[in-house]
Amino acid sequence: MFQTSVTPLWLASSWHGKPYYSLDAYCKNTFQHKCYKIALNTHMSCPNRDGTLGTRGCIFCSAGGSGDFAVSTKGKSIQEQLEEGISLFHDKKIGQHFIAYFQAYTNTYAPISYLEQVYREALSCSQVCGISIATRPDCLPDEVLTLLADLKKSYPDKFIWIELGLQTIHEQTAVFIRRGYELPCFEEAFDKLSAIDIPVIVHVILGLPHETRDMILQTIGYLNHLKPFGIKLQLLHILEDTDLADYYREGNFEALFKDEYLDLVIDCLEQLSPDIVIHRVTGDGPKDLLIAPKWSLNKRDVLNSLHKRMKARNAIQGSALIMPDASL
Repeated sequence: MFQTSVTPLWLASSWHGKPYYSLDAYCKNTFQHKCYKIALNTHMSCPNRDGTLGTRGCIFCSAGGSGDFAVSTKGKSIQEQLEEGISLFHDKKIGQHFIAYFQAYTNTYAPISYLEQVYREALSCSQVCGISIATRPDCLPDEVLTLLADLKKSYPDKFIWIELGLQTIHEQTAVFIRRGYELPCFEEAFDKLSAIDIPVIVHVILGLPHETRDMILQTIGYLNHLKPFGIKLQLLHILEDTDLADYYREGNFEALFKDEYLDLVIDCLEQLSPDIVIHRVTGDGPKDLLIAPKWSLNKRDVLNSLHKRMKARNAIQGSALIMPDASL
């Protein structure tokens, strides 16, 4: 007889009806209501674009630097972007708090004075419960870590999260996608952030060219051992005006089919500890840029299909982490 570590959480309804520990469930458990994310653009650059490491970015990255859904246009302050973003949720009846998401490009890659200005501007907004900062592990110098630690003390009632784009643990893939750093760099950044008690959310891309299911699950196993605060499982989007688009059109690889992706996500979730918050299980591709897979544009259908398939498979987060019943 066996038991899984996830059963108590599932039965206690801590996941609010989903078969995994979603960001929505985390917010409801922590703040007693939904929180909505507002994507911001501070118009920073990236060492993969400004000539430090390269000029073309990662092969999958659009000209918007992953910030295609940010509410801003250049010239708007963080406060103005937040006000515009909050106004989009005026008809929502549940939730009063917002997560300020510094999304586009590398959001610790600027002078420290500017970083402090934009972070404080977001944290000072009364409706913001915290900030999430997307960056690279090679862009976290000591002065940035010191700033994050100071802000954590200055705003004790708000959170500061760092999102790191790992994508894969496999060096051959990392070189191919022009990630620009090796795995020890990620590990060092993770350890430094953990030392100052800054939660880390790790981005993983599913469907990268020539990565097998076993390779992807090795990345998941690595993270399951590391146990970050959160993880984003991102479907690979092939976007116009990227080097990945050229590689795809040359017939070098195929985009994942919907059924393939759903099964892969479930395999990943089953391998993940139930303590890790799932911040994303698919992703959004801008309609005017997306080449493939087109099925991903119907996000509601993807999520509904995922939940239906998990129910059919009797699959929940962590269900592959079975342990012998110690009472036997």
